Amino acid sequence: MAFFGPRQLGVDLGTVNVVVYAQGKGIVISEPSVVAVSMPDRKIQSVGGAAREMIGRTPGSIRIMRPMREGVIADYVVTEAMLRYFIDRVCGRFRLFQPEMMISVPTGVTGVERRAVGDAAVAAGCKSAALIAEPLAAAIGARVPISAPSGNMIINVGGGTTEIAVISLNDIVVSNSVRVAGNKIDGAISNYIRRQYNLLIGDPTAEEIKIAIGSATQMDEAIPMEVRGRDQVAGLPRTVTVTSDEVTGAINDPVQSIVRGVKSVLEQTPPELAADIIDKGMVMTGGGSLLRNLDTLLIDETGIPCHVADQPLMCVALGTGIALEHFEVLRKVLAPR
Repeated sequence: MAFFGPRQLGVDLGTVNVVVYAQGKGIVISEPSVVAVSMPDRKIQSVGGAAREMIGRTPGSIRIMRPMREGVIADYVVTEAMLRYFIDRVCGRFRLFQPEMMISVPTGVTGVERRAVGDAAVAAGCKSAALIAEPLAAAIGARVPISAPSGNMIINVGGGTTEIAVISLNDIVVSNSVRVAGNKIDGAISNYIRRQYNLLIGDPTAEEIKIAIGSATQMDEAIPMEVRGRDQVAGLPRTVTVTSDEVTGAINDPVQSIVRGVKSVLEQTPPELAADIIDKGMVMTGGGSLLRNLDTLLIDETGIPCHVADQPLMCVALGTGIALEHFEVLRKVLAPR
């Protein structure tokens, strides 16, 4: 039986999470961009949260893949299968029409990478796919008034990239795409614990540490956390205690890369727009913006107010959906396929 699902979908096709906005329904899917693939036939076994639970726990016959890397497609076939799975979940496998889709892409991607995203969406079952720059979508989703002749600065800290842009009159004036974000911070934590304690931990554990005790600056009182992993020397399971101060030191390099990216955009911003940004402050979106004291560090480093948007994880997806509803207004500034 045919299913009358939404005709328009906005998708934040992220390195870590896929968030889908459906016309008239709001956010309908927020799941990890992880796919479990059986080898060697490369058949899809599971997608999203179910696949993420398998990380580090699979036999040799199943491989866990992240088809997106640093905001772009790393495996076209698996990305297409993942998109088809999410489209079928929202619109139904048997439907009378193909939905239109708006997908966010980082500002620093090449023309080939942009085309790959659009082609994957169409191959997955969309009628058409329009692309929008990630910081523009984030600003729209954060309800930043981008249509006025006034400067607005957005910092979208995702999983693979940090997108920084100054926006005015519905378009990006200055931007910078830094390929350092949540994943690099997780990697820095894993590397520190391996070097300091000879303990091997997986990506999910590193992310748990970041969320539980991670901070961009030293906290007033250090927070301890027990971390379980495998001893590199003995090869046996072991537990160590790590403090928030240690984590702050471990993630300093990737955090400073983000700070340098923000400063670089500010240095290129025209004076009139810079004056607007000083008055309004900077807006942070994306999961990485939830790192403790990252907004405080940016205020200290730049002297400009900074605040995290409401629902930072959903801003890009919300922005893609709103942009699709106002397609004619934004047609000229959408990224070409």
